[in-house]
Amino acid sequence: MKLYIGNQKYSSWSFRPWIALKVKDVAFKQELRRFDDHPARVDFKTFSPTGKVPMLDNDGVKVWESLAILEYLADLFPDKGFWPGDIAQRARARAVSAEMLGGFNSLRNECPMNMARKHGPLDVSDGVRSDVARIEQIWSECLEKSGGPFLFGDFCNADAMYAPVVNRLEIYQLSGHAAVKTYTAAMQGLPAWQEWDAAGRAEPWIYPPDEA
Repeated sequence: MKLYIGNQKYSSWSFRPWIALKVKDVAFKQELRRFDDHPARVDFKTFSPTGKVPMLDNDGVKVWESLAILEYLADLFPDKGFWPGDIAQRARARAVSAEMLGGFNSLRNECPMNMARKHGPLDVSDGVRSDVARIEQIWSECLEKSGGPFLFGDFCNADAMYAPVVNRLEIYQLSGHAAVKTYTAAMQGLPAWQEWDAAGRAEPWIYPPDEA
């Protein structure tokens, strides 16, 4: 199984299936492809039909888009707990994951994930503040219902979908909510998180569109 990813400093969409695979202890080969303007940059369309990352290639079965990859992994490894076992919790986990996939555009556009950025506030729009308030609501409600430490108790695909947001809220100092602090500590305590974070910080490449 091969997962094509982008720069670990910036690629939030790559981070999602990568951390899920790591936490769930599924063996895979990582293929990093830089998306800056370096002359040696590989055309992403040589391995991905959309010309984007992430893209999973499992012995010729190609799956692109983060949430689709996570759904495929849940089908492929039904005993790994990629989704909660309870049907009601699984439905809720899918709903908040789909909300992450299709929403929070202000936060996404104004506050890119950046594992190496020095922590400091950013002048953000009302749209970002609204997005943050909704995320605080989701996290606090999920943690209260499940008891934590992750959104639905054990780590699942919903946590993978919100992993880049943990970085965003921290580095731009966007929230002081108690649930955000608790959840951030749980996510950053994962060895998988620490591995990705260290790799992102070590990358020497700077991609100006993702610097804020």
